[in-house]
Amino acid sequence: MTIIETLQNAVALAVGQLYGETVEAGKVQVNTTPGEFTGDYTVVIFPFVKIAKKAPDAAGAEIGDFLQKNVAEVAGFNTIKGFLNLELSPAFWQNFLQSALTDPDFGRQPRNGRKVMVEYSSPNTNKPLHLGHVRNCLLGWTCSRILDAVGYDVVKTQIVNDRGVAICKSMLAWQKFGEGKTPESEGVKGDHFVGDFYVMFENKTKAEYEIWQQTDAAQGFFAEKHKPEQAEKDFFKEYKNKWFNEHSQLGAEVREMLLKWEAGDPDTVALWRQMNNWVYSGFDETYGKLGVAFDKLYYESDTYLLGKDIVEDGLKKGVFFRKDDGSVWVDLTDAGYDQKVVLRADGTSVYITQDIGTARMRYHDFDCEKMVYVVADEQNYHFVVLFEVLKRLGEPYADGLHHLSYGLVELPTGRMKTREGTVVDADDLMEEVVSLAWENARGRDSELTDTDPAGRSEDIRKIGMGALKFYMTKVNPRKKMIFNPEESVDLQGQTGPYIQYSYVRINGLMQRVEKEGVDLTPAKNYTDFQAEEKELLKALHEYPEVVLAAAREYDPSHLANFCYNLAKSYHRFWHEQSIFNADSPEAKAFRLQLSKAVGQVLLSGMSLLGIEMPARM
Repeated sequence: MTIIETLQNAVALAVGQLYGETVEAGKVQVNTTPGEFTGDYTVVIFPFVKIAKKAPDAAGAEIGDFLQKNVAEVAGFNTIKGFLNLELSPAFWQNFLQSALTDPDFGRQPRNGRKVMVEYSSPNTNKPLHLGHVRNCLLGWTCSRILDAVGYDVVKTQIVNDRGVAICKSMLAWQKFGEGKTPESEGVKGDHFVGDFYVMFENKTKAEYEIWQQTDAAQGFFAEKHKPEQAEKDFFKEYKNKWFNEHSQLGAEVREMLLKWEAGDPDTVALWRQMNNWVYSGFDETYGKLGVAFDKLYYESDTYLLGKDIVEDGLKKGVFFRKDDGSVWVDLTDAGYDQKVVLRADGTSVYITQDIGTARMRYHDFDCEKMVYVVADEQNYHFVVLFEVLKRLGEPYADGLHHLSYGLVELPTGRMKTREGTVVDADDLMEEVVSLAWENARGRDSELTDTDPAGRSEDIRKIGMGALKFYMTKVNPRKKMIFNPEESVDLQGQTGPYIQYSYVRINGLMQRVEKEGVDLTPAKNYTDFQAEEKELLKALHEYPEVVLAAAREYDPSHLANFCYNLAKSYHRFWHEQSIFNADSPEAKAFRLQLSKAVGQVLLSGMSLLGIEMPARM
């Protein structure tokens, strides 16, 4: 039981005994006391004023007196305008600090025997991972670690979109223009190599379209089909997709290649496997640098036919209905949505059909009661519909589905466009933040050069990657964000390096303690807690609940901002209170133990965010 729960129960008991009214303990408002007031935790008295039939200060004084007499942890109190400020005993804080120091699992919860699946990344095999994938992967990875910390058995998955027209575009471009080149022959990562051919295809298509627009046939279409007020440029901009599907030579060749793949043509399938393997090799390298991994990979080429049997069964149950053209739909208008097709008239699947089948397959594979889909908010409606359909089908896991929807991420220069070849590449982004970390390090250490004589490269990699990961996770997932590489490595801002610096500073203290053999046993006799010490103790006490909140809301930003605020409080403590030169052995020992506890929690919290701590900065 936390101290807040203890106080809530005690206040409920006090109200019952003092005023003869029953109140629900969970509804008693207990908050951390603001720094400008004396106390550790504050009880809001206003809800009990009518019950007590007394002024707020009088009711607060009576409840405070009851708590001080009956709750061992409460050492004193004061009331200010309906707020009861409680001061906890030094013994409570001493016991808490020793418990946090000696518990290797502080902040974690026992295993709960429940299983959750988290799906993230889900890339296409026609291009390398980009800036959006970085946020996706980091949200999925950190949520997986946080869910593990609160007791779940976590299965980390991704579904690789390895088939379809987009993949065939890269394949056709390599077949027509690749001249037998390979990633090895060109010294290029496999995913970059294939992605270049995707961009090449789009450029070739653009050139083909521009030429076609000058033909008599194109001008005839414009004359016949354009709106009176529509300029020729605007007409052809809107007409491009229709042209690609009906008139483009490259478009026709891509569709033919897709049909050959679906028919199992040996040469086409062999080319598809070869190019996908190039991409997978590149993906693995990027995932390794990013520090994320998966327990199970699913492939769209294996799952795109799934769900059709479930739809047929749903027809019999009345969940779906068939239209006159033979297509199958679900009517969700009674839930405030619209009608959604789940099988085309020709019997082929749509995306939601595949997702219905994949969800059931995963449940059979792992028996997970929860499934978390990490997908950008552009797909919000898709997941609302998918989850509603699965509920109507009576799937046993339907109540445990969650869409971790996140906003798009941009650079200060604006959005990225894959088709134009201006995508912000994940590898380039990681290289840039590490390079910026090098520049900052050289600015502080004139002897540090690119040859790395001091062996600092691993520390600087951790700083650069810590900057990237923290910046991506400190923002609530639902919000759009702008990632600023230069700002992310700033040692003075709300950044990963700022927190890492606090840890390195504490680590240096602990090394000195060990080297000098400092006796820490007097710490137990310290009782004159200073404001900065209390601030740190209360922050440390909140850590387990912060981890629980981050898991409950699938929101790593709770944890990221907690780590930043803890580091900020420690910096304030460092500057306001002497540690090695404290006034007494008791204060010195206590402050060293307090520092060690802060370091342990920073290490734990940042680890859940996938951030490593450097040895030096």
